[in-house]
Amino acid sequence: MVLQGKKSNYDSDVFTPLIDKIVEISGVKYTSAEKSETDIAIRVIADHVRAVSFAIADGQMPSNNGAGYVIRRILRRAVRYGYSKLNLSNPFIYSLVDVLSSQMGEFFPELERQKELAAKVIKEEEQNFLRTLDKGIDKFNNYAKSASNKVEGDFAFELLDTYGFPIDLTELLAKEQGLEVDQNGFKIALEAQKQRSRKATSIQVEDWVIVNQGEGEFVGYDNLEMESKILRYRGIKQKGKDLYQVEFNQTPFYPEGGGQVGDTGVLIDGDQKFGIHDTKKENGVIVHFMDQLPTNPSASFKSIVNKTKRVATNANHTATHLVHHALREVLGEHVEQKGSLVSEKNLRFDFSHFQKVTDEELDKIEDLVNESIRQNYPLEEDRLCSIEDAKSRGAMALFGEKYGNKVRVVKFGDSVELCGGTHVSSTAQIGKFIFITETAVAAGIRRIEAITSAKADEYINNELSLLNDVRVLFKNPKNLTKHLEGLLLQNSDLQKEIDKLLKDKAKNLKSELLASSKNINGVNFIASKINLDSSDAIKDLAFQMRSEVDNLFMVLGAEVKGKPNLTVVVSESLVKEKGLNAGAIIRELAKEIQGGGGGQPFYATAGGKDVSGLDNALKKAEAFI
Repeated sequence: MVLQGKKSNYDSDVFTPLIDKIVEISGVKYTSAEKSETDIAIRVIADHVRAVSFAIADGQMPSNNGAGYVIRRILRRAVRYGYSKLNLSNPFIYSLVDVLSSQMGEFFPELERQKELAAKVIKEEEQNFLRTLDKGIDKFNNYAKSASNKVEGDFAFELLDTYGFPIDLTELLAKEQGLEVDQNGFKIALEAQKQRSRKATSIQVEDWVIVNQGEGEFVGYDNLEMESKILRYRGIKQKGKDLYQVEFNQTPFYPEGGGQVGDTGVLIDGDQKFGIHDTKKENGVIVHFMDQLPTNPSASFKSIVNKTKRVATNANHTATHLVHHALREVLGEHVEQKGSLVSEKNLRFDFSHFQKVTDEELDKIEDLVNESIRQNYPLEEDRLCSIEDAKSRGAMALFGEKYGNKVRVVKFGDSVELCGGTHVSSTAQIGKFIFITETAVAAGIRRIEAITSAKADEYINNELSLLNDVRVLFKNPKNLTKHLEGLLLQNSDLQKEIDKLLKDKAKNLKSELLASSKNINGVNFIASKINLDSSDAIKDLAFQMRSEVDNLFMVLGAEVKGKPNLTVVVSESLVKEKGLNAGAIIRELAKEIQGGGGGQPFYATAGGKDVSGLDNALKKAEAFI
């Protein structure tokens, strides 16, 4: 700044490209004035887009908690400045990412690599917040008109809960109106919500009972059975159910972690078996959830992991490593793991990507994973690797995860990751990998779900069985696809014929309805039961009548797919001059057919259960004139 002869950082070449772009987008002149509202807004936006873009490029996505919420708050503050001070009601901040990348990409290569992702995430965040921003600001402005000198905490919390206004944004709005925010009241309202949430998931915990001395040790990488002793246990009440948390001196049970579900199994004492329903890690302690304790807790027991579940889970966990590597190969190195769930049933993998993964890309990824399975890569692991050595080997680490000085490195072929979970001993044990779904989770986050091994075999068998059933149904055509396309085309042609017949029928009905019209006090009234078995055709007929008949009040009754249907149409002139309201009328008439409905003042419909009530409904209609 000093070297460039500038008085402010914002006048230096660090910020001027961004400021120039904001000026171009908004059409607002920038004067470098210290107290100009528009100048302040431009500076805030330029500053905030830098912070948000660098954070996203480093792997931190906006969210509702932790560091992600800080990013969301910063971005929403910038959006509000653009909306209120620069009259920018559409997303625009995302377009600044390219300017920032051109300017800083050489010094921060990660920003250049992740610029498309950052822009996509910021745009989605802008779109989401802009949907509620104007309503929230209107709500605040109306509140401020009658506020004495402060914004009550309950109202500040309502802005957060309903409109997504972070408390610092509410403080900013309040300051501009000469008001203060009741911070204490806000904290009380926020804590009350947290208490409600805690009650919904509360666990009552008793004190630990010490049985044997010692430290717990996990031995489940190499063993599924182990002679174990109970070190301690405690009773808990969860969702009204009495359970026990038990710690063993040696356990083969893997505790839930890293996206992998906890092991289940049994504890055996002679001819007695005690179920272990889940395994978790709490404050560094592996706890096993049991609904019953052995009669003699101080004895030695055989702890046995459910092998079927573990083997299936192993396959799915290794598959997440292979799919992570394949995603980066096909989509690019911007892909990073953002979460996962690995169970015996399936696997779920969340990752950063700025758009939907195409079918072609999914096919390539699936092929790469299955090729890795066929290559039968062995498990190569280092359980006591230094974090520096692991990184030098190119091991992928999960963003936001805390790692100690010593880590476990898991390698299958070219896939190298830091991981504490359990895996197959070689990739061929996975058998087969099949994608099931690919969806969006949040801004810039995609999710795939997949199955492997026996579940994949079961899926293939079911699909083949279904295909065979379809072939048999259509008498084994030589080319099933071509045959189905022909049937669909034939069906489309038949539907067009049906639509034409219905329109012709409606045209004839229109003549009958016009003939049945009677004028009551200047209202052209029609109430008729018609033979038309299509809601769409009835609607089309109703709107034709409304456009052709002045001062129309029409009620139509029909049986559609075996159920009663009522339609009310009212001309705009009657809505204004006579106060007729189709929505109110339909609700009253619907009682006759044991149903309900609604709509607008000029058009409303209702369905019901009692077809025999249609005549009474039509008779009642005239009373509304």
